[in-house]
Amino acid sequence: MTNTGAQRAFIGSFTTSGGRGIVQASVDPGTGALTPTAAVATVPNPSYLALGRRDGGPVLYCVSETAQGAVAAYDVAGSVPEPIGGPVPVEGADPTHLAVLGDHLVTANYGSGSVTALPLAADGAPGAAGGLLRNEGAGPNQERQEGPHAHQVVVPDPAGRWVLNVDLGTDSVRVCELDPATGRLRLHSDVRLPPGTGPRHLVMHPRGTHAYVLGELRPVVTVCRWDAAAGELRPVGECPLFPDGADARAQPSAPVISLDGRRLWAAVRGTDTVVVLSVDGSGERLEVLTSVPCGGNWPRDLVLHPSGGRLYAANERSGDVTWFDLDEEGVPRRAGAVEVPAASSVLFV
Repeated sequence: MTNTGAQRAFIGSFTTSGGRGIVQASVDPGTGALTPTAAVATVPNPSYLALGRRDGGPVLYCVSETAQGAVAAYDVAGSVPEPIGGPVPVEGADPTHLAVLGDHLVTANYGSGSVTALPLAADGAPGAAGGLLRNEGAGPNQERQEGPHAHQVVVPDPAGRWVLNVDLGTDSVRVCELDPATGRLRLHSDVRLPPGTGPRHLVMHPRGTHAYVLGELRPVVTVCRWDAAAGELRPVGECPLFPDGADARAQPSAPVISLDGRRLWAAVRGTDTVVVLSVDGSGERLEVLTSVPCGGNWPRDLVLHPSGGRLYAANERSGDVTWFDLDEEGVPRRAGAVEVPAASSVLFV
């Protein structure tokens, strides 16, 4: 595998389930093996991570997935992550995801069904929440969709104008616009998916022309066309992950697309599998090729190594991160694993 310079990985975890906080690991350039080297636990439940750059250096951000909801920043230019200031409230409950949007940090707050924008200082420290956009609505699943549940925020274009908010509770993907001067968020459009889909995460095609939305409550991938100029997302089809009938245990969690856009992988909790799909040249037709075991229990996150040659699954309940080599057809082959209690996400630097 080609070494792309990713020498470290950071692994989020749930401290309330025995996790060590943010675990730093070295990455073997030849085998892809992860070796934990340090851990920081300055905030509870740093379940999801994002990377930014301020003053020319890398900054690691994490959510604190708690009822109070917060974010924290770390300088990772050195050998050990160093906190940049203290945790900052997001004015929302249970943030599950975050992304850097220009000079702001944006979070998806699952518990309160809202999206928050926080300004970033020159040193990378997040400031007080300046923009809060509350989602509205519900879905047919009374247990899981009694109200809005913002689950992911994605910045789909390099210009940084738009942010896509995937909401599990309302069966929708919201296209939001950030005013960089004020930090205010404005709803641009609301794209509805079939009732009961429970969209969890999406991934963009490398060409930036399509988005693939993974349903958690209904195990399907919804294919959408994306118009960056207009900020328009339009569903054009879907592909079931289980063509012969949905498995009642299946709760898909994380989609990943290959660097060339020809393969899509989806982690599925309950069945503890990684489903492999082909993507045609147009980007609009998907086909399930096969599935393989995820290497553990309850794969909460699935990540592609920057080289494009390996996948990493964060298996929350078995407490490990498993890595896979990819063959010429994009089929994962288990290559190793490392113990990381309550692992929830992986990020390469």
